[in-house]
Amino acid sequence: MAEPDQQNQQPATDDKQAGNSAPPPPPETPEKKARRKFIIFGVVLLLVLIALFFYWRSTFTENTDDAQVDGDLYAVSARVGGQVIKVNVTDNQEVKAGDVIAEIDPRDYQVALEQAEAELANAKASYVQASSNVPITATQTQTESATTGSDVASAQAGVAQALKQVAAAQARVAQAQANATKAALDVERYTPLVEKDVISKQQFDQAVATAAGTQAALLEAQSNVIAQQENVRQMQSKLAQARSQASQANINGPKQVAVQQAKAQGATADIQQAQAKVDQARLNLSYTHITAPTAGVINKKNVAVGQNISIGQNMLTIIPLDNLWITANFKETQLQKMKPGQKVEIKVDALGGRKYEGHVTQIGGATGSRLSLFPPENATGNYVKVVQRIPVRIDLEPNQNNDHLLRPGFSVDPDVAIK
Repeated sequence: MAEPDQQNQQPATDDKQAGNSAPPPPPETPEKKARRKFIIFGVVLLLVLIALFFYWRSTFTENTDDAQVDGDLYAVSARVGGQVIKVNVTDNQEVKAGDVIAEIDPRDYQVALEQAEAELANAKASYVQASSNVPITATQTQTESATTGSDVASAQAGVAQALKQVAAAQARVAQAQANATKAALDVERYTPLVEKDVISKQQFDQAVATAAGTQAALLEAQSNVIAQQENVRQMQSKLAQARSQASQANINGPKQVAVQQAKAQGATADIQQAQAKVDQARLNLSYTHITAPTAGVINKKNVAVGQNISIGQNMLTIIPLDNLWITANFKETQLQKMKPGQKVEIKVDALGGRKYEGHVTQIGGATGSRLSLFPPENATGNYVKVVQRIPVRIDLEPNQNNDHLLRPGFSVDPDVAIK
């Protein structure tokens, strides 16, 4: 009888335990199942849309991490030789354009400048003398030409006068000849008469004396004709000489003026040459003060006080702080839609990701491998196709680097807006 009691008690215990446990959850309704599926589908759709948006957004730009800041490095060298007497900079010091970097002993160049200035003063004095001789020579040649012209006219008048004197002398010869003939005839007529005592001996002697006088006058007149003819020849010679001098004066006068003008022009050229020497000497003197060609940071200083340097010797390098640009090496597959003028956002690693604005300026003319020291020779048979990179120049927008924090060589990440 005890066993049945135990069996009757066992269910009561089970019922008690069942009363202590939680009731089973109610079955899920179809509406809840549909709502959960809708939420899951919406989340998946939203994630897909976000992924598509970012993929579509990524096609707006092209970027690369193979990019760095570039700039012109200025190698400063000596333009004149000499001993360095002062050095005003040290490595990594910032300088401004025009700051004096070093000084070379200027005394030799100062002496050269003074000598060149003295030569210039001498050339100017020679020019004054040569230019003054031009009007003087012109006046002299004009005077000489006028004088020789007057001499020609005077000689012509003298020739004409001499010819007249010859004609007068010949007329006197004719008159003396007539007188001599008459006197000779008188003597011839008086001779028989004096023999017959028709006339006196005195008359006959007078006739003889008259005949002798007329004969002497004839000889004198004939001699005068010869003298006058000689005078004509002399005056003709003077006329020829005067004409020759006049001709020479007319020919040589302009030449003499031209010679003086050429001397004046030569003196002008000497002034220009001397002035060029002065300018060169002054330049050489100014080159003894070596100045910074641009603002930047001193690096690789290789000059010290007391050092003797020669022309063209490298002294230091200036790394510029302005006029910097970005050289980005894009893959050739990224250049399809890239062109000059597109906006660029530049992130600089060294400045904690600071961003700068710029624009594409140039796309390189050849790949980096083609511009390398040993370009590949694909014709040798070892060709392997590799995506090449093209250097692209990106210039910063104005006032982007006013604080001069960028340095050549900084690594940057440019994003080019191609849409």
